[in-house]
Amino acid sequence: MSVREILRMGDPRLLRQAEPVSQFGTRELDQLIEDMFDTMHAANGAGLAAPQIGVNLQVVIFGFGQNARYPDAPPVPETVLINPSLKPLSEEMEQGWEGCLSVPGLRGMVPRWARLHYEGVDQYGHAIVRDVEGFHARVVQHECDHLAGILYPMRIKDFSHFGYTDILFPGMDSAKED
Repeated sequence: MSVREILRMGDPRLLRQAEPVSQFGTRELDQLIEDMFDTMHAANGAGLAAPQIGVNLQVVIFGFGQNARYPDAPPVPETVLINPSLKPLSEEMEQGWEGCLSVPGLRGMVPRWARLHYEGVDQYGHAIVRDVEGFHARVVQHECDHLAGILYPMRIKDFSHFGYTDILFPGMDSAKED
């Protein structure tokens, strides 16, 4: 098990454009993905992007059966998504609370496409093509934003809906939030 340090907002490496992955099925890529899952699970995350651990590649992981940080969220299939492309399936947007392992202790209300088509490949170069909605769509958009150097606070429209989790949600266990 190799849990990596998660970069926090303010680190300039989080603002870079991630590079596409060109070689699949390599030991290095497998190790990166294993480390990403170990890191995400150790932090109770719903997803993680390679740039969040200082690796400037277009690799995101996400998925869970149940997540302590998002107790009301439905399950999302555990997925490795590389070199993704996203396309909204409608113009409908949904507002929802988001947090981020790179922005610990804070939450904000973020608009996202309600329905989404995404494509990419897994670590072996096999195609992934999905149409999703709701929380699954939100998680994919959030993680893929990291590949473009975007953190969720950059998407907030109304900063009266942004703050510390323990203030916004007093009953939430703060140990689950970091």
